[in-house]
Amino acid sequence: MARSRTTKFDASEVITNEIIRIIERGVLPWRKPWTAGGSSRPLRVGGEPYQGVNNFLLTMRTVMAGHSSPFWMTLPQANALDAKVRKGEKSSVVVYYGQSRKQDEASGDAEEGDGDENRVFRFQKSYRVFNACQIDGLPESFHPDPEPVPDHTPSEPIPHMQAFFNAIDITTVFAGGEAYYLPPVDKVFMPSIERFHDPRNFYGVWAHELAHATKAPHRLNRDYGLSRFGDTSYAREEIVAELTSCFLGQELGFTAHTLEMNAAYLYNWLRVLRSDKTAIFKHTADAQRACDYLIARSEAGRGGGSAEAA
Repeated sequence: MARSRTTKFDASEVITNEIIRIIERGVLPWRKPWTAGGSSRPLRVGGEPYQGVNNFLLTMRTVMAGHSSPFWMTLPQANALDAKVRKGEKSSVVVYYGQSRKQDEASGDAEEGDGDENRVFRFQKSYRVFNACQIDGLPESFHPDPEPVPDHTPSEPIPHMQAFFNAIDITTVFAGGEAYYLPPVDKVFMPSIERFHDPRNFYGVWAHELAHATKAPHRLNRDYGLSRFGDTSYAREEIVAELTSCFLGQELGFTAHTLEMNAAYLYNWLRVLRSDKTAIFKHTADAQRACDYLIARSEAGRGGGSAEAA
């Protein structure tokens, strides 16, 4: 009798295919302004915000499903709170990383701590979570009231955002109608805020270009190889900049934004994701590092300015 083969669950493939299907519809849901229960980021059951790829995934799923709670938890965590996941609700896959030591078989009976004989390797595991909106019987604290959406004067600076960006020690020149980072002179070029009806879009574009600037060798030294417009290296860097703007926007109150949103931009995502099922994990990690770097630089320079008018 032939044995039936069980296909091993591949979280990377499942998550990547999910993102591909969404982008193929022509949307980037993480760009939609949102807060769920007053939080700009998805939260673990204990209130800690998710980071990196899980932040990205659960933000996207919150928007797509229209959840009003920021809290996510596993089935055992819900049960421990005497709550029950409603019948028929679908879980969301998230991942975590760990590391382990494996003894080199060629080394024999090596003493513990004998250098290279014990190799450290990282591994990825997945687990499933449900949003609080999918669960009955949770305490009211898992359904906090939403905060009012602030009004911003069209084409005018938003004080706390402007202060944040001004303090970053990467020179920005405001001139013309294009936004880009120019590596040879290590400067970001931006249109003035007057060109943006919604000032939050101005800061979304600025964050995108500052993210590109973090790749410089004297900063994060991020390199995907020779990058030319339209090639895979260019597409990978664009994804990192988009995700950095998304993560930074969660901190400050804007969403990722670019001056052009067209089929070519979406294709950047699709060509990378279709060719590499691990890409979203690599690039969300790079984006989290870029976001953390810009936050640290702003905190270090708060009170100073690095923007110059042309």
